Amino acid sequence: MGMLVDGKWHDVWYDTKESQGRFVRSEAQFRNWVTADGSAGPTGKPGFKAEPDRYHLYISLACPWAHRTLIFRKLKGLESMITLSAVHSFMGSEGWTFRDGPGVIPDPINNAQRIYEVYLAADPHYSGRATVPILWDKAQHTIVSNESKEIIRMFNSAFNEVGANQDIDYYPEPLRGEIDELNDYIYPNINNGVYKSGFATTQEAYEEAVTAVFEGLDMLEERLQTRRYLTGPQITEADWRLFTTLVRFDPVYFGHFKCNVRRIVDYPNLWGYVRDLYQQPGISDTIDTEYSKAHYYGSHESINPHRIIPVGPDIDYTTAHDRARLS
Repeated sequence: MGMLVDGKWHDVWYDTKESQGRFVRSEAQFRNWVTADGSAGPTGKPGFKAEPDRYHLYISLACPWAHRTLIFRKLKGLESMITLSAVHSFMGSEGWTFRDGPGVIPDPINNAQRIYEVYLAADPHYSGRATVPILWDKAQHTIVSNESKEIIRMFNSAFNEVGANQDIDYYPEPLRGEIDELNDYIYPNINNGVYKSGFATTQEAYEEAVTAVFEGLDMLEERLQTRRYLTGPQITEADWRLFTTLVRFDPVYFGHFKCNVRRIVDYPNLWGYVRDLYQQPGISDTIDTEYSKAHYYGSHESINPHRIIPVGPDIDYTTAHDRARLS
């Protein structure tokens, strides 16, 4: 996981010395918004109008942040409007690449062989991490956004007037306060919490992070005792943001990131909840657990130096659940 410095690639890992062993995630730097009429969004500049076949999405099938955008592209019916590229599962000294392999969809837009080349196509002097997802504008030949939480909100509403699925709104006005409050808790403690556990380089930093992960899961287990989804009977953005972490938890984070106090299958409500979301139409098409395992166990040499990928666990997300009783 290297980075660009003034347009030059450097193979450097996260430096945790100044943070006392704590993993600190870099902030996304491209923060423009696609809007229905091309006006400016909450951040960034105007000029990105929602139009069919204008935008291209770069993802990794392993990355939970990228997975959010893939889910919203699927659920909002944007697959014919927004084209897609997917990187190889292995992330090594050159970062994400498009070398041949399972799940790879080459880049027909910039003909990039490495994701950092997409960043350089937008800004030859870019400095920062070369992460996914990336939403690319074919018209202006630049990156619109590399912030997943903002891309999913664009997908949720910006394309409604040009053919997106208008029947579902994952960020409805009456629930926005509750959704934002849930996101503000779940992101640092669970979504990013598993990474803070896995990438910690001191015992204190690890225990601090993993404790927060399971305090969060315990809270959500109790919440889901009386609600089918996080805000009630309706699936919202908050559910999908949580889901992409939970569906990777037992196959990857439990072992690889040492989040091993409990598994998701040990939580009756969370386990039913994950299966409920997994079984929503089209969602299983966005998930490749073997690819995800290959990425995490194969790419993080500092955590798994022999790069041995575990065979298990044997998990069936298609089994029946009783979550509908809470609707």
